Amino acid sequence: MADIRVTKFAKVLIEHSARVAPGDRFLLEGTTAAEPLLRELYIQMLEKGAHPHLMMTLPGAMPFSQDELYLTYAKDEQLDLTPTFYKLAYDQFEGRIRVHSATNTRGTTNIDPAKLQRRGKALAPITEAQFRRGAEGTFKWVTTLYPTDAYAQDANMSLEEYENFVFGAVHANENDPVAFWKSVESKQQAAVDYLKGKSQVVLRGPNVDLTLSVKGRKFINSFGTFNMPDGEIYTGPVEDSANGWVKFTYPANYNGVSVEGAELTISNGKVISARAEKNEQFLLKTLDLDEGARYIGEFAIGSNFDIQRFTGNILFDEKIGGSFHLAFGAGYPETGSVNKSAIHWDMICDLRTDSEILVDGELFYKNGQFVFEK
Repeated sequence: MADIRVTKFAKVLIEHSARVAPGDRFLLEGTTAAEPLLRELYIQMLEKGAHPHLMMTLPGAMPFSQDELYLTYAKDEQLDLTPTFYKLAYDQFEGRIRVHSATNTRGTTNIDPAKLQRRGKALAPITEAQFRRGAEGTFKWVTTLYPTDAYAQDANMSLEEYENFVFGAVHANENDPVAFWKSVESKQQAAVDYLKGKSQVVLRGPNVDLTLSVKGRKFINSFGTFNMPDGEIYTGPVEDSANGWVKFTYPANYNGVSVEGAELTISNGKVISARAEKNEQFLLKTLDLDEGARYIGEFAIGSNFDIQRFTGNILFDEKIGGSFHLAFGAGYPETGSVNKSAIHWDMICDLRTDSEILVDGELFYKNGQFVFEK
């Protein structure tokens, strides 16, 4: 019997997140492990009068490349090729839905970092098209996840526990999940309205002492239109404004590699020193991928208190209520960010103990809660 939660999950993605309209051409990305959700998305898109184009790949964690198979056997000229059909879709289609559905999240752990970086550069035009067209309002994109054994193991859960966690986080258990996500929009808008026109942000706590400028930048209310699940507000800070240090309290995962205990010092916007307790060389090499990789493309505050445990997957972990995260590399143009890079690497820090955020000298956030006067 089909899981009604999958049907509701697809409905949220199509009606709320991707806002699929008749005539829209949509790319559906996912692996064979996500077949139940991809099948339901395909059916519901057809029922909407849209044109779904299903690009189903072999199981793995990285889109476009068939993961470790491609990275193991491809020669340099193959690694340098921007995937033809994906590039066409990102340039011309009205949108895409990506369903992460890895069956081995460690598949690229032993791949030569130089190969990962080379492939990252080849994929950069796709990322650029997504961000640029998304900011223009001509490309509707959303990223989500289908539960697999691999993700469950990373989260230290059984598959059944993890399925319940995922379906609960996207609120597929609700009678009307679309209405729930619209209520999230309303609650977060108060913080976004308060931040409009503000200039300086100061973060203080046991793991952070950082100042950055958001002058002229726009905070985005993120309530399920780009990520599902969701629950954050974010912006792109002024590129040369950040000064201070931060030690990220959760592992920072990227391309199947987990960097633990990452501590960065930032001066005039640029990471000038970086260390880590685990996989430090990977951290350093990734930050050296291109000029933009050492600058902050995103500053965000997680506000989803339905997500309170670290799972090893950034789609959920960056939304943890009471945390903030910085993404190094590419920024979102709709925020005003002009930082460009082949990477967008989110790193998360807890703010629930002895921590605060000041905005233009006024207390905005304290120990994981918004405290500004409305």
